[in-house]
Amino acid sequence: MKSLPFGSRTFIMGILNVTPDSFSGDGLLNTTDLLQTARQQGLEFVAAGADILDIGGESTRPGSQPVSADEEISRVLPVIEMLASLDLDVILSVDTYKSEVAEAALQAGVDWINDVWAL
Repeated sequence: MKSLPFGSRTFIMGILNVTPDSFSGDGLLNTTDLLQTARQQGLEFVAAGADILDIGGESTRPGSQPVSADEEISRVLPVIEMLASLDLDVILSVDTYKSEVAEAALQAGVDWINDVWAL
């Protein structure tokens, strides 16, 4: 498992929102080729100095509608598997509060779980 030496410097996280309704307007589900767009975005983040790539499949913006664990898994797993196959020198994390999604993401290659609800 990859880790970071906290306290040594500030670390940068690049966010890949695999949602149609991201609060920042960058939801990758609205693209014509999700995996190509996610690959390009991930590589751009790494080139810009990101230490962590965080993949999320459910929007946390105010007023967003929750999605099922199955839907969230179907959104994030292809992106996680693709990024993990690139063997990038970064931490991969999944942004989820659902245990089923966390387990599937760990099996697919993420290093961390980023749970905004603190488990």
